Amino acid sequence: MHAVSACLDEPPVLAAVGIGVHGPAGQVDDFLLPELWQLHLYDYEAELMVAGTRHAIRPGRVSLVPPGTPVRYRYQGRSQHVFVHFRLATAGAPREIPVIQDAGPELGPLAAQLRDALTAWPGNPARTTAAVWAALWRVAELVPAHPGAPESVHPVAAAAMALIEERLAEPLAVPEIAKALGVSHNHLTRLFRAATGETVVGYIRSRRMERAGHFLRATTMSIPAIAASVGCPDLQAFNKACRRELGAAPRAIRAGSGPAARQC
Repeated sequence: MHAVSACLDEPPVLAAVGIGVHGPAGQVDDFLLPELWQLHLYDYEAELMVAGTRHAIRPGRVSLVPPGTPVRYRYQGRSQHVFVHFRLATAGAPREIPVIQDAGPELGPLAAQLRDALTAWPGNPARTTAAVWAALWRVAELVPAHPGAPESVHPVAAAAMALIEERLAEPLAVPEIAKALGVSHNHLTRLFRAATGETVVGYIRSRRMERAGHFLRATTMSIPAIAASVGCPDLQAFNKACRRELGAAPRAIRAGSGPAARQC
């Protein structure tokens, strides 16, 4: 088995979240959960057999196994990983997801979501469910949604977009983003343009102005506060940017007399 079909339109129903410790009692473990899915995040090397198909486990890999599927692990010694056992609804659009794959640049956010799930379980089931559901979507989006679908956004470009979204209020330079992601300036620029059709700088500008337009129309925040919240504390520069990108001055946009934001 190389891939599974999972419906993620509804949140999972959790049965267990924890740290699995394997190896001390023997180098081979056999599992079969008749009614539960298994999500594992690994930080060791081993071998996984899923329904007769052999997979290599390496640090930074994540596996997703459906209910009723026999699995066999061959460990090299004491090994522990984060696990989640859960049920999934069968309604909704199914997504084809590899049984095991590298998390790549998504490893940090994925590990953080599963840590949140571990911290909240079992005292706060709603928060745990939210963290696991988000982790499942992250795992699903490491690959195209189904065979033959267009290529998904490259993980480096996706990570850059997430970082930009988190730091719109801060000064953002392309070399700093590239350094944070562990890639070169040129590599980031090439991957970002291939994924979005625009430059990193252009994307930052359009996201800032889109958020500014939303705040101007939908909130009572002061214009200086809005400017600062999107990384444009200089009011003169913010006014010029609004005119250029949104088609009107901030006060006109707030009054409802400015045109809708253009797509940049």
